Amino acid sequence: MSGSDRALRVPLIVSLTTIVAVLAWLAVRDADDRVWGNLGGTVVLCAAAFACWRVSRLAAPMPPVRGFWALWALTAASLVLSTVANMVHGGVGAPGMPLYEAIPTLIGLGLAMLAFRHVPLVPRTRLDWARLLLDGIAVGVAGTVFFTYVVLDAVPDGTSGGTLITAGAVGVGCLLALVVFGKAAVSPEGRVDPVALAVLTIGPLAGLVAVMLILGGTETGMLLLSVLGYPLVGLGICMAAYRQSLVLDVQPPKRPRWSIGGPLQFVAVTGTAVLVIVVSARDLDMRGRAVIIGAVLIAAIMVARQLLSLRENQLALRGVRHQQTELERLALSDHLTGLPNRTGFTLALTDRLAGGRPATVLLIDIDDFKMVNDTLGPAAADQLLARLAERLRRCADGDRGCVARLGGDEFAVLLPSGDPAGIEAAAARFQHAVGRPLPVEAQRFMLHASIGVVVAEPGETADEVLRNADIAMYVAKDAGKASWVRFEPRMRQDMTGHARLAGELHDAIQGGQLRLLYQPVYDLVTGRMHGAEALVRWQHPERGFVSPADFIPVAERSGLIVPLGAWVLREACTQLARWRDSLKDGAVEAINVNVAVRQLREAGFVDEVAAVLSDTGLTPHHLIIEVTESSVADGPQVNETLHDLHEMGVRLALDDFGTGQSSLSLLRAFPVDVLKLDKSFVDGIAAGADRGRLAVAAAVAQLAEHLDLKAVAEGIESRAQLERLRDMGYRYGQGYLMAKPLPADECAALMIAEPLAVAAVTGRN
Repeated sequence: MSGSDRALRVPLIVSLTTIVAVLAWLAVRDADDRVWGNLGGTVVLCAAAFACWRVSRLAAPMPPVRGFWALWALTAASLVLSTVANMVHGGVGAPGMPLYEAIPTLIGLGLAMLAFRHVPLVPRTRLDWARLLLDGIAVGVAGTVFFTYVVLDAVPDGTSGGTLITAGAVGVGCLLALVVFGKAAVSPEGRVDPVALAVLTIGPLAGLVAVMLILGGTETGMLLLSVLGYPLVGLGICMAAYRQSLVLDVQPPKRPRWSIGGPLQFVAVTGTAVLVIVVSARDLDMRGRAVIIGAVLIAAIMVARQLLSLRENQLALRGVRHQQTELERLALSDHLTGLPNRTGFTLALTDRLAGGRPATVLLIDIDDFKMVNDTLGPAAADQLLARLAERLRRCADGDRGCVARLGGDEFAVLLPSGDPAGIEAAAARFQHAVGRPLPVEAQRFMLHASIGVVVAEPGETADEVLRNADIAMYVAKDAGKASWVRFEPRMRQDMTGHARLAGELHDAIQGGQLRLLYQPVYDLVTGRMHGAEALVRWQHPERGFVSPADFIPVAERSGLIVPLGAWVLREACTQLARWRDSLKDGAVEAINVNVAVRQLREAGFVDEVAAVLSDTGLTPHHLIIEVTESSVADGPQVNETLHDLHEMGVRLALDDFGTGQSSLSLLRAFPVDVLKLDKSFVDGIAAGADRGRLAVAAAVAQLAEHLDLKAVAEGIESRAQLERLRDMGYRYGQGYLMAKPLPADECAALMIAEPLAVAAVTGRN
C-alpha cells in the first residue's frame, strides 16, 4: 500500500478513538453537561473533511473523481458548522433543531447531492439530467406530503413552527439524498467505488433518524442522537474515502451520448395535471388539497418519466438504424479503394436489369499482376490498385458509369448504354486508361488488362451477365492479353465444353486414361540417342485421342495441371528406372519432364521431386526439368524453387527459347543448363531466305557455347535443317526427322540400336 493510502488511516483512527471517547463520556457525564459530548462530532467531521480532501489530491489525474471528493470535503466542512451550532444549542438547553443548525445541514446535503453529478463519470445528456430531476421532484413531493400529512400530525402539541419547518426540510432533503446515493451506488459506470457510495448513505439515514427523534423522540434518544449522530456520519465519510483510495485505478467505461426532444408531450401532461388539481381540490381543506396536489404531481412525474424513457428508446432505435446503415455501407464497399465491392455491384446491376434499362458490363482483369505484387510488395501493390481505381472512376464519370472492385486485381464497370459503337469506344478508353503509367514510390509502372465486354440481354440475371463478362475476359487472355473481347453466345458453349473437359480430365488422372510417349533427343554428331522428353497423351474412352493442345490449357486454367504434372513426373522417372534396370548402360542418362509454372508455385514441389527420385532409385542428375521463359520470370517464389532444384542437382532446361522474355539478364539470374531453340526458328532455316531466323539460331548456339550450356534444336523435320544446325554448332536435336514421340518399348529399342540406324540422317555411312 502506498504512503498516501496509509495517511488515510489516520482519520479512521481519530474517528474511532473519538467515538470510543464519546461512549465513555456518556457513562460518566454530568447530567447538565452536553457541550463536551457534542465536541466529538466536530472532531470526527474535521477528520472526515481531511480524508475527502486527501482522496481528491490522490485523484488529481482524474478530474471527475477529484471533483466528487472535493465537494464531499466541503460537505463535511458544512456539517462541522452544524456540530458547532448543535453545541451552542445544547448549551442553551432548548429543544428541537434551530434554524442556524438546519441551514448548514441542508447546505451539506446539497453539496453531497451536487457531488453526484460526477457519477457516472461520463458526460450526462439532457435526457439523463431530466430523468434525475423528475426522480428528485417525485421523491420531494412524496416526502412533503408524507411529512405534512402523516409525520407532523403525530408531533406533540406545542412544537414550534420553526422546528417543524427545519425538521421537514431536513427530512425531505435526506430522502432526496437517499435516492441520489442509491442510484449512484447501483450504477455500473463511473470510477467512484460503489462500496464507498453505499457507505455514504449512512449520512442521510442518520439525518432521517434525527428528524424523527427531534419531532417525537424521548430526551434520552435526543441525547444519543446529539452526541453520536454526527460522529457516526463522519466515520462513514472517512470509511468511504479510505475505500475509494484503494480503487483509484479502475477504468471508466464509455457511454453513448443522446439528446432530448418532443416537449409537446410534456406540455400536455403538465396541462392535464393542472386541470385535475383545479377540479379535484375545489371543495377540500388545505391538508386535503396538499394530498391531492402531491398525488397528481407524482402521477404526472411518472408519466413524464415514461415519456422520457420512450424518447430514449426512439433515440436508441435511431442509433441502431444508423449503425445498420453504416454496416450496409461497409458490406457493399471495398475497404482499399472505396469502390463498391462485388456485392454492391451485383445489387446495382440487378436493380438496373429489374427496371428493364440497358446495361453493359466491362470486366477488367489486370494481366500478370501477381508479378507486380511480388516485385513491389503488398503495400505498394495496394497503392497501385488504389490509384488505378481512382483513374477508372474518373474514366467512368463521363459515361455516368459505376466502377467496382470485385476482388484482387479485378474491376467491373457498369455502363447505362447498349449502343455498340459507344461500347467499343468505352472499352478502348478503359484499355487506354489502364495502360497509362502509374506513379508509385518514385517509380512509374505500366499495366495492361484483359477486358470482357457484355451487353445484358432481356431476361438475364446479374449473375448471368457477370458470368458472360468473365467468359469474354478469359477469351481475351487466351488471345494474348492486353485486349478486349465482346461476349458471344458460342463462348459460353466453349467454356461449358472446357468445364466438362476439366471434369473428365480429373477422372482421367484418377482412372488411368493417360499415358506417356517419349520423343528421343539425339546427338547430331554421333547419331546416338542422347535423351528423351516425356510427353503426356490422353486416350478418352468415348472421345478417343484428345490433343494436348486441347486439354493442357484446360488443366492450367482449372488447376488440374498440378496433379497432372505430378503424375507425369512420377511416371517418367519410374520408366527411366525400368530402362536403366533392363538396358544398363544402354539406357539414356536422363529423362526430360515439362513442368508448368503452377507447379513451381507450389510450396512443396522441391520436396515432391526429391521424394519421386528417392522412390524410383534415381539421382537428381537423371532428371532434366523443362520450363518456359515466362515461368522463370513469374516471381520470387518460382525463382527460389528453381534455385533449390538446381542446388539439389536437378538440371534445368529453358524450353522454347527465343519466343518469350529472352534476355542475357534472365540467363544470368536463372540457373539454366540447357537451351532449347524453339521450332519456329528451325522452320525455313535450310533455305536461308529468312536471315532473321538464321541470325537468332546462330546467336543461340554461340551463346550456349560461351556460357558452357547445352544447346538443343527442336522440330527438326528435314536433313537440310539438321545439317545447317549442326554446322552452326548445335550438338543435340529432336524432331520427326529422327523420331516422333514413341511408346516406352519402341523408345527403348532406339536406345540400343546401332548408330548406323540414323547415320543416313546425320550424313554418316
